[in-house]
Amino acid sequence: MKKKLLHLSYSLGSIDTAVKQFWETLNGYNTFAFNGAMGAGKTTFIHHLCEYLNVEDAVSSPTFALINEYHFADATGTDKTIFHLDWYRLKNTDEAINAGMQDCLEQAERGEAYCFVEWPSIARDLLQSQYVWIDITATTSTEREMEISLMINV
Repeated sequence: MKKKLLHLSYSLGSIDTAVKQFWETLNGYNTFAFNGAMGAGKTTFIHHLCEYLNVEDAVSSPTFALINEYHFADATGTDKTIFHLDWYRLKNTDEAINAGMQDCLEQAERGEAYCFVEWPSIARDLLQSQYVWIDITATTSTEREMEISLMINV
């Protein structure tokens, strides 16, 4: 089942406003699947989101590492983990499992971490019972549209 949650339009100049609206609306969820063409701005949005959350780790694309781990303190001062997963180089679900992706997703499912997944369609069946699907489209070289839906697997 798919339920539309939010639509955002932004440019690099207004990305921080979009990030704030995104997090204020969606911070109750733990798994986020960022879908879009190469160059759509998936990593850029995640980088700004991590800045907004005051992540002190270096945020970069995990294209070659496959998984980057970041930490931030929530409003209560509790340490929270973000797993930034990039499935671009994976061929299928089995490769994702062998790379440890399922472990990260299970931690998010239990509410113990957040997962930000780039290129989620490569192993979409690994995504848990409920997750946020984000379609990012480059409408111009500087403008982006984001359609955000809650996906519930029944």
